[in-house]
Amino acid sequence: SHLRSQHKGRHTTQTEHMPKSHREHAEWTPQRLIRWAEQTGPNTAGVITYILERRIHPQHGFRACLGILRLSKQHGEARLEAACQRALALGACSYKSLESILRQGLEKLPLSQQNLPLLPDEHINLRGPGYYH
Repeated sequence: SHLRSQHKGRHTTQTEHMPKSHREHAEWTPQRLIRWAEQTGPNTAGVITYILERRIHPQHGFRACLGILRLSKQHGEARLEAACQRALALGACSYKSLESILRQGLEKLPLSQQNLPLLPDEHINLRGPGYYH
């Protein structure tokens, strides 16, 4: 038995109540995944950091991060690093995006301004700063 948590909506999991395999996973830290990604390259570490920083609980991003790091086994570290560079430039830092980039070989294409999505200069719904004053 343990004390009741006074924090509404917060996690109260106690590690001693977890199975051994879950306890080992609970000992992982975001820094461990980032260090692992740094072995592949700075862009890979950047994607992993991006994913972990956007979660309220970084542990919720561990599975996606492990999947991304596992892509290097199938596609190689150099290709994963190039795909991560493209993903960061496009703001598409997810497992699905990286898998798609690698499957289609897009990481081999040069990353230039032409490949980035363009925003329209004029559109009926774009009002400009003068509209708000």
